[in-house]
Amino acid sequence: GIRDRDVTGVQTCALPIFIEWKIMSDTWNQFDYFPSSVYTLSKPEFLDSVEKVAKVYLTNIKKEVELDKIYPIYQSYGFSQEESISDFVSYVAQTSWNILSSQGFDMSSKETFITEMWAHEYYKYGSMDYHSHSMGSQITGFYILKAPKDCSRIIIYDPRPGKIQMNFGSNMRDQIHNSTDIINFEPEPGLLMFTNSWLPHAFSRNRSDQPFTFMHFNIGVRDYYPPPPPAEVI
Repeated sequence: GIRDRDVTGVQTCALPIFIEWKIMSDTWNQFDYFPSSVYTLSKPEFLDSVEKVAKVYLTNIKKEVELDKIYPIYQSYGFSQEESISDFVSYVAQTSWNILSSQGFDMSSKETFITEMWAHEYYKYGSMDYHSHSMGSQITGFYILKAPKDCSRIIIYDPRPGKIQMNFGSNMRDQIHNSTDIINFEPEPGLLMFTNSWLPHAFSRNRSDQPFTFMHFNIGVRDYYPPPPPAEVI
Protein backbone atom coordinates (compact mmCIF):
# COMPACT_ATOMS: atom_id res chain seq x y z
CA GLY A 1 0.00 0.00 0.00
CA ILE A 2 0.93 3.68 0.11
CA ARG A 3 3.34 4.60 2.90
CA ASP A 4 1.75 5.49 6.23
CA ARG A 5 -0.08 8.80 6.56
CA ASP A 6 -1.32 10.50 9.73
CA VAL A 7 -5.00 11.09 10.50
CA THR A 8 -4.95 14.48 8.76
CA GLY A 9 -3.89 12.91 5.49
CA VAL A 10 -0.44 14.49 5.50
CA GLN A 11 2.34 12.11 4.54
CA THR A 12 4.58 11.52 7.54
CA CYS A 13 7.45 9.82 5.67
CA ALA A 14 9.80 11.94 3.57
CA LEU A 15 10.78 9.00 1.36
CA PRO A 16 9.17 8.67 -2.10
CA ILE A 17 5.76 7.08 -2.26
CA PHE A 18 5.68 3.59 -3.69
CA ILE A 19 3.03 0.96 -4.34
CA GLU A 20 3.41 -2.60 -3.09
CA TRP A 21 1.59 -5.05 -5.35
CA LYS A 22 0.25 -8.15 -3.64
CA ILE A 23 0.27 -11.19 -5.92
CA MET A 24 -3.19 -12.73 -5.84
CA SER A 25 -4.34 -16.04 -7.27
CA ASP A 26 -5.17 -14.47 -10.65
CA THR A 27 -3.77 -16.25 -13.69
CA TRP A 28 -2.76 -13.75 -16.37
CA ASN A 29 -2.48 -14.37 -20.09
CA GLN A 30 1.00 -13.37 -21.28
CA PHE A 31 1.63 -12.45 -24.92
CA ASP A 32 5.22 -11.88 -26.04
CA TYR A 33 5.34 -9.86 -29.25
CA PHE A 34 8.04 -8.40 -31.54
CA PRO A 35 10.74 -11.04 -30.99
CA SER A 36 14.40 -10.70 -31.93
CA SER A 37 15.69 -14.01 -33.26
CA VAL A 38 19.25 -15.33 -33.54
CA TYR A 39 19.86 -18.55 -35.49
CA THR A 40 22.99 -20.68 -34.98
CA LEU A 41 24.19 -23.97 -36.40
CA SER A 42 27.52 -25.79 -36.52
CA LYS A 43 28.54 -26.24 -40.19
CA PRO A 44 32.17 -27.43 -40.15
CA GLU A 45 31.86 -28.96 -43.63
CA PHE A 46 32.37 -25.50 -45.18
CA LEU A 47 35.46 -24.62 -43.11
CA ASP A 48 38.13 -25.93 -45.47
CA SER A 49 36.96 -24.18 -48.65
CA VAL A 50 35.90 -20.93 -46.97
CA GLU A 51 39.07 -20.64 -44.92
CA LYS A 52 41.25 -21.08 -48.01
CA VAL A 53 39.49 -18.22 -49.82
CA ALA A 54 39.51 -16.00 -46.73
CA LYS A 55 43.26 -16.58 -46.29
CA VAL A 56 43.99 -15.48 -49.86
CA TYR A 57 41.93 -12.30 -49.53
CA LEU A 58 43.34 -11.44 -46.09
CA THR A 59 46.88 -11.96 -47.39
CA ASN A 60 46.14 -9.59 -50.26
CA ILE A 61 44.76 -6.84 -48.01
CA LYS A 62 47.80 -7.13 -45.72
CA LYS A 63 49.94 -6.13 -48.71
CA GLU A 64 47.90 -2.93 -49.10
CA VAL A 65 47.16 -1.91 -45.51
CA GLU A 66 49.42 -1.66 -42.49
CA LEU A 67 47.97 -3.07 -39.26
CA ASP A 68 46.61 -0.21 -37.14
CA LYS A 69 47.99 -0.17 -33.59
CA ILE A 70 44.77 1.29 -32.17
CA TYR A 71 42.37 -0.90 -34.19
CA PRO A 72 44.45 -4.03 -34.91
CA ILE A 73 42.15 -5.69 -37.45
CA TYR A 74 42.19 -6.59 -41.12
CA GLN A 75 39.07 -6.56 -43.28
CA SER A 76 39.21 -8.08 -46.76
CA TYR A 77 37.45 -7.20 -49.98
CA GLY A 78 34.31 -9.16 -50.87
CA PHE A 79 34.65 -12.65 -52.33
CA SER A 80 31.17 -14.15 -52.71
CA GLN A 81 31.87 -14.57 -56.43
CA GLU A 82 34.58 -17.20 -55.85
CA GLU A 83 33.56 -20.48 -57.51
CA SER A 84 35.24 -22.63 -54.84
CA ILE A 85 32.73 -21.48 -52.19
CA SER A 86 29.64 -21.41 -54.40
CA ASP A 87 28.01 -24.16 -52.32
CA PHE A 88 28.51 -22.10 -49.15
CA VAL A 89 27.16 -18.95 -50.82
CA SER A 90 24.08 -20.83 -52.03
CA TYR A 91 23.51 -22.31 -48.58
CA VAL A 92 23.71 -18.89 -46.91
CA ALA A 93 21.33 -17.28 -49.43
CA GLN A 94 18.80 -20.14 -49.25
CA THR A 95 18.92 -20.25 -45.43
CA SER A 96 18.26 -16.51 -45.35
CA TRP A 97 15.23 -17.00 -47.61
CA ASN A 98 13.95 -19.75 -45.30
CA ILE A 99 14.41 -17.56 -42.21
CA LEU A 100 12.49 -14.63 -43.67
CA SER A 101 9.73 -16.92 -44.90
CA SER A 102 9.45 -18.57 -41.46
CA GLN A 103 9.15 -15.10 -39.91
CA GLY A 104 6.02 -14.44 -41.95
CA PHE A 105 7.41 -12.32 -44.76
CA ASP A 106 5.84 -12.93 -48.16
CA MET A 107 8.74 -14.49 -50.04
CA SER A 108 6.62 -16.13 -52.75
CA SER A 109 7.88 -13.76 -55.46
CA LYS A 110 11.21 -12.83 -53.85
CA GLU A 111 14.74 -14.12 -53.88
CA THR A 112 17.67 -13.55 -51.54
CA PHE A 113 21.14 -12.59 -52.72
CA ILE A 114 24.54 -11.75 -51.26
CA THR A 115 25.11 -8.01 -50.93
CA GLU A 116 28.40 -8.33 -49.01
CA MET A 117 30.65 -11.21 -47.90
CA TRP A 118 34.09 -10.55 -46.55
CA ALA A 119 36.63 -11.75 -43.96
CA HIS A 120 37.75 -10.22 -40.66
CA GLU A 121 40.93 -10.98 -38.72
CA TYR A 122 41.31 -9.49 -35.23
CA TYR A 123 44.68 -9.38 -33.54
CA LYS A 124 45.10 -8.84 -29.79
CA TYR A 125 42.68 -6.15 -28.51
CA GLY A 126 40.97 -5.91 -31.89
CA SER A 127 37.18 -5.50 -31.72
CA MET A 128 34.06 -4.39 -33.60
CA ASP A 129 31.94 -1.53 -32.23
CA TYR A 130 28.16 -1.60 -31.76
CA HIS A 131 26.30 -1.19 -35.07
CA SER A 132 23.57 -2.58 -37.30
CA HIS A 133 23.35 -2.91 -41.09
CA SER A 134 21.19 -0.95 -43.52
CA MET A 135 21.59 -0.21 -47.25
CA GLY A 136 19.05 -2.87 -48.18
CA SER A 137 20.34 -5.65 -45.94
CA GLN A 138 17.67 -7.94 -44.49
CA ILE A 139 19.78 -10.73 -42.96
CA THR A 140 23.25 -10.40 -41.42
CA GLY A 141 25.48 -13.25 -40.35
CA PHE A 142 28.87 -14.62 -39.39
CA TYR A 143 30.84 -17.78 -40.06
CA ILE A 144 33.61 -18.46 -37.54
CA LEU A 145 36.90 -19.70 -39.00
CA LYS A 146 39.46 -19.50 -36.16
CA ALA A 147 38.53 -18.95 -32.51
CA PRO A 148 41.48 -19.28 -30.11
CA LYS A 149 40.97 -19.33 -26.35
CA ASP A 150 40.02 -15.89 -24.94
CA CYS A 151 39.15 -14.50 -28.38
CA SER A 152 36.34 -12.01 -29.09
CA ARG A 153 32.77 -12.88 -28.20
CA ILE A 154 29.76 -12.17 -30.42
CA ILE A 155 27.50 -9.60 -28.73
CA ILE A 156 23.85 -9.04 -29.67
CA TYR A 157 21.98 -6.00 -28.29
CA ASP A 158 18.34 -5.21 -27.58
CA PRO A 159 17.27 -3.12 -30.62
CA ARG A 160 14.39 -1.24 -28.94
CA PRO A 161 15.37 2.37 -28.05
CA GLY A 162 12.38 2.79 -25.75
CA LYS A 163 13.35 -0.29 -23.75
CA ILE A 164 16.98 0.86 -23.52
CA GLN A 165 15.91 4.31 -22.30
CA MET A 166 13.86 2.93 -19.40
CA ASN A 167 16.26 0.16 -18.28
CA PHE A 168 17.09 0.18 -14.57
CA GLY A 169 18.86 -3.15 -14.11
CA SER A 170 18.16 -6.84 -14.32
CA ASN A 171 18.23 -9.43 -11.54
CA MET A 172 18.54 -12.31 -14.02
CA ARG A 173 22.29 -12.92 -14.21
CA ASP A 174 22.30 -16.50 -15.45
CA GLN A 175 19.07 -16.62 -17.45
CA ILE A 176 17.53 -14.76 -20.36
CA HIS A 177 14.52 -12.67 -19.33
CA ASN A 178 12.47 -9.69 -20.54
CA SER A 179 14.87 -7.40 -18.66
CA THR A 180 17.91 -8.71 -20.57
CA ASP A 181 19.47 -6.14 -22.91
CA ILE A 182 22.75 -7.81 -24.03
CA ILE A 183 23.46 -11.39 -25.10
CA ASN A 184 26.89 -12.80 -25.92
CA PHE A 185 27.91 -15.96 -27.74
CA GLU A 186 31.19 -17.85 -27.52
CA PRO A 187 32.51 -18.43 -31.06
CA GLU A 188 33.90 -21.74 -32.25
CA PRO A 189 35.18 -22.79 -35.68
CA GLY A 190 32.34 -23.79 -37.98
CA LEU A 191 29.67 -21.79 -36.13
CA LEU A 192 27.24 -20.18 -38.58
CA MET A 193 24.98 -17.41 -37.24
CA PHE A 194 22.13 -15.41 -38.79
CA THR A 195 20.14 -12.43 -37.46
CA ASN A 196 17.84 -9.81 -38.93
CA SER A 197 20.01 -6.91 -40.10
CA TRP A 198 18.27 -4.40 -37.84
CA LEU A 199 19.55 -6.25 -34.76
CA PRO A 200 22.63 -4.41 -33.39
CA HIS A 201 25.78 -6.43 -32.81
CA ALA A 202 29.43 -6.09 -31.87
CA PHE A 203 32.51 -8.19 -31.13
CA SER A 204 34.33 -7.77 -27.83
CA ARG A 205 38.10 -7.23 -27.70
CA ASN A 206 40.25 -10.19 -28.65
CA ARG A 207 42.21 -11.05 -25.51
CA SER A 208 44.11 -13.85 -27.19
CA ASP A 209 47.65 -13.58 -28.53
CA GLN A 210 46.38 -15.46 -31.60
CA PRO A 211 44.22 -13.86 -34.31
CA PHE A 212 40.46 -14.39 -34.35
CA THR A 213 39.13 -14.91 -37.89
CA PHE A 214 35.59 -15.01 -39.24
CA MET A 215 33.44 -14.22 -42.24
CA HIS A 216 30.79 -11.52 -42.20
CA PHE A 217 27.94 -11.39 -44.72
CA ASN A 218 24.80 -9.41 -45.55
CA ILE A 219 21.81 -10.64 -47.53
CA GLY A 220 19.34 -8.57 -49.55
CA VAL A 221 15.89 -9.35 -50.98
CA ARG A 222 14.70 -8.56 -54.51
CA ASP A 223 11.85 -9.48 -56.87
CA TYR A 224 12.24 -12.86 -58.51
CA TYR A 225 11.61 -13.16 -62.24
CA PRO A 226 11.60 -16.78 -63.48
CA PRO A 227 13.58 -17.36 -66.66
CA PRO A 228 11.53 -17.42 -69.87
CA PRO A 229 10.70 -20.83 -71.37
CA PRO A 230 13.07 -22.06 -74.06
CA ALA A 231 12.26 -20.95 -77.57
CA GLU A 232 10.30 -23.47 -79.59
CA VAL A 233 12.20 -24.91 -82.51
CA ILE A 234 10.04 -24.99 -85.66
